[in-house]
Amino acid sequence: MAMKCALLGERLSHSYSKEIHSHLSGYSYELIEVSSKDAEKIIKSGEFSGLNVTIPYKELAYSLCDELSDAAREIGAVNTIVYRDGKICGHNTDAAGLIAMINRAEISVSGKRVLVLGSGGTSKTAQYAAKKLGARDVTVVSRSGVVNYENVYERCSDAEIIINTTPVGMYPKTGIAPVDISRFEKLSGVVDVIYNPKRTKLLLDAEALGIKNTGGLYMLAAQGFFAAELFFGEKLSSSLLDRAAKKVARGMENIVLIGMPGSGKSSVGRLVAERLGRKFVDTDEVIRERFGVPGDIITEKGESFFRALETDVLREFGKGSAYVLSTGGGVVEREENYNLLHQNGKIYLLERELSRLATDSRPLSRDVFALYQRRCEKYLRFADEKISNNSHAEDAAQAIAKAFE
Repeated sequence: MAMKCALLGERLSHSYSKEIHSHLSGYSYELIEVSSKDAEKIIKSGEFSGLNVTIPYKELAYSLCDELSDAAREIGAVNTIVYRDGKICGHNTDAAGLIAMINRAEISVSGKRVLVLGSGGTSKTAQYAAKKLGARDVTVVSRSGVVNYENVYERCSDAEIIINTTPVGMYPKTGIAPVDISRFEKLSGVVDVIYNPKRTKLLLDAEALGIKNTGGLYMLAAQGFFAAELFFGEKLSSSLLDRAAKKVARGMENIVLIGMPGSGKSSVGRLVAERLGRKFVDTDEVIRERFGVPGDIITEKGESFFRALETDVLREFGKGSAYVLSTGGGVVEREENYNLLHQNGKIYLLERELSRLATDSRPLSRDVFALYQRRCEKYLRFADEKISNNSHAEDAAQAIAKAFE
């Protein structure tokens, strides 16, 4: 009989679990949103070969199991259930997923002082994982605990690893961090279990300081992979995990185009969106629809006023997923725009010879060479990759789609 598996939870509209399991192997996988009363019935029914369990039913699942793995027992929560010899067997693959993510990022925890931000269920998983990885000391930071967000800098200034298990910085409330990591002088690794956006403010701060960091998407894929191994009762190829993680990451990430005015960002962006089946957003067009013609705004109210409008638009769309974003030529003029675009985006610099740039109706492009000299280093600072658009727009679009995929 074919395997039938599912994820059990209260609200699953934003879950990526079905997609992850679709990349792991050929079995049926459903998303089941139910009340706690119905959740208990489903767990006890045995109608599925295996179940994943998410918020808020992990503790309920724990209480209903006949047998528990060591990890599930120590953490006090079950996220994976298999049925064996008439018994409900509970496991916790979240911890294994977190450990796999930390190891993949080459963040060394052994012998280090670890701060775990948050005191909920995921915090227990992080504490367990840190101890398994050989942490010298694990301290929990909570709003009302002995170590809290007011005294953590004094009590734990020598922290070397931070693991965030709070929702601070998660979509849609992006751009905020639970702590200021610049105040931990010995910090060598930052881990955030949040997976949307791909790079939280906490991770972007770590990146800016040159500190190794990782977000929660690989943990999400890895816990699903280890759950699948339990469903099958055998080891699976690690290539399946890598494929699932990459597919989900690419599906979430934005494609962002930057470059000089007239470099072809809008035309290339539309072609990329069409090729990949994504929604196209031209930030200048959004501004035009909401506030008026960008050139007129700059002429009448000044460039600074326009840049503030532009940043507001980037704040809105930059935290979204699966967009192709074409930005204005001066987006790099404000450093804060980098985080807004980079948090969930791969940034491509579209390059075109200065003599080929369109300058009509562009008040800032009267002296193209001077403008390029002012912005050149900033473009390179923002960009993940450079793409030439000196031939046909279709060629540039193909190059971006190929590089992204």
